[in-house]
Amino acid sequence: MLSIISFINFCRVKEWRIDVDGCFPEFFKQQGLLDQTILPNYPFRDDALLYYYAIKDYVESYVKLYYETPEKLTGDWEIQNWAEELARSKEEGGIGILGIPMKDGKGCIETVKDLVLILTSIIFTCSVGHASSNFPQYDEYGFPANYPAFLKGPVPTDKSPCTEEDILKLLPDKRTTLDIMTVTKILSSKGTNSLGDFEIQYIFDPKAIPIVNKFRSDLKQIGVIIRERNSTRNPPYTYLDPIYIPNSISI
Repeated sequence: MLSIISFINFCRVKEWRIDVDGCFPEFFKQQGLLDQTILPNYPFRDDALLYYYAIKDYVESYVKLYYETPEKLTGDWEIQNWAEELARSKEEGGIGILGIPMKDGKGCIETVKDLVLILTSIIFTCSVGHASSNFPQYDEYGFPANYPAFLKGPVPTDKSPCTEEDILKLLPDKRTTLDIMTVTKILSSKGTNSLGDFEIQYIFDPKAIPIVNKFRSDLKQIGVIIRERNSTRNPPYTYLDPIYIPNSISI
């Protein structure tokens, strides 16, 4: 079972594009779900969009502070080497990410827009994306009947009545269940500071400080909006409250 899941994930990763799958609004647009009237009750999408645009504004303001002209960007050899490594295939020692802008067969970032998209995708994925997929694990897997990690038999394919004993026979045994509960409890624990509350202060440029402060202010406002939304949601969707979103992946 695990080998099948690993194979599916491997195939999916090979097709993943940073300009589509990594661009949150574009991803949901491709899925036909960006329009909230189509699927109105989708808390993850609605809350995560607030963060995506806040992160994008933060990144764009920061990048424009140091790359006032296209020439400064294209002349930054560290950025260009990084872009080349991102796009280079794994077989050639790179990361092999699709969707990186290319020039002469190599990854090349020539516009602020492209750099902002890439950085926003990375920050969003490692913070908001991580929180939304990682921290609910114990709530979902902790009770095996709700979300069993695997089944010890074929999945029911019709609506024939099932007894409690029939269901229990399919679920993992006690020892496996305890292992699942232990692992998911650990994985669901937050191990870093919240987004915007950086563990190490790297930003000392007086021109950049207001940009960081605005980002933190935006995050606080997002928290107000989400808590207001959760007051009328049943059940509430708390996983994207700013206090739960980490600066980065911590496992």
